[in-house]
Amino acid sequence: MVRVVHTQQTQINMDYVNQPAAPTRNLSDKQTKVYPGEKLIRVVAVSFGLLCVLQAAVNISLRLVLYNQISSGPQPVCQNVTTDINGFRKQSAQYFQQGWVYLHPSFYYISSTKQSWENSRLDCLQRGADLVIINSKKEQNFIRQFNRLTWIGLRNITNQWTWVDGTPLNKDYWGPSEPNSFEGKTEECVEIRFFDIEDSWNDIPCTDLNFWICEKKMDLLIKPNLREFT
Repeated sequence: MVRVVHTQQTQINMDYVNQPAAPTRNLSDKQTKVYPGEKLIRVVAVSFGLLCVLQAAVNISLRLVLYNQISSGPQPVCQNVTTDINGFRKQSAQYFQQGWVYLHPSFYYISSTKQSWENSRLDCLQRGADLVIINSKKEQNFIRQFNRLTWIGLRNITNQWTWVDGTPLNKDYWGPSEPNSFEGKTEECVEIRFFDIEDSWNDIPCTDLNFWICEKKMDLLIKPNLREFT
């Protein structure tokens, strides 16, 4: 601002007063002013950063837990399976020496003498087994290939054909016209008779003398590498 003073000598005195320029004052206000949304943005940015750090820590922890489980978990299972298979092989060697044969998942013993059905089953029980139960076509064909009149673990109990484990007969392999109670006889026990055909069963009196086949199941999760009887 300029102030002019008139004197008698017509001398003009000019005083200058410095005032801050308007643009400069306005710029200072803009630099110190905080907008309402800026604080919220800063909070969100900090929170997001913390979440990223937390997520990374969780991922690392999970990977460590999973690694420890994979490293230590399966070892006892593998050790148990190995122990079972080794024990199975030792026991199998004993069965083979005693004349048993193997067809997964069972061992079978074919007698060299003849007995009644009851005595035949008693012999199987003493061997820790029982008379054979035929559950499949494969097993049926396996049993009849020995070409012997052999007892199987099937008999008539109260007019129902029942296996020695108490289960009723569902799938049968009766020979032609069997069962028939031939000549009016009481035929309540079953033998393998017709070797040349798949349907080879025949009912006869339980007191007749026959060879017999014992079966001992060997239940393992993993099939051992043994040579099956063929």
